[in-house]
Amino acid sequence: MDVTTLAAIGTAMSQEKTAGAAQTAVLKKALDVQAQGALQLVQAATQSMPAVSNPPHLGNNVNIFA
Repeated sequence: MDVTTLAAIGTAMSQEKTAGAAQTAVLKKALDVQAQGALQLVQAATQSMPAVSNPPHLGNNVNIFA
């Protein structure tokens, strides 16, 4: 191998490392945005739920018929 081949291999490896780091950063950002969206969705769902005012005997049993 000559010097130019080694330099080309070194440059290619450096570019792959940089591309991998950039892809990882984008993936982390996408996961953060998705987590924030899910949290906002859960918060909105819990805020819009009305207070339960059923009698205490309702909702204690489940009837299952085949």
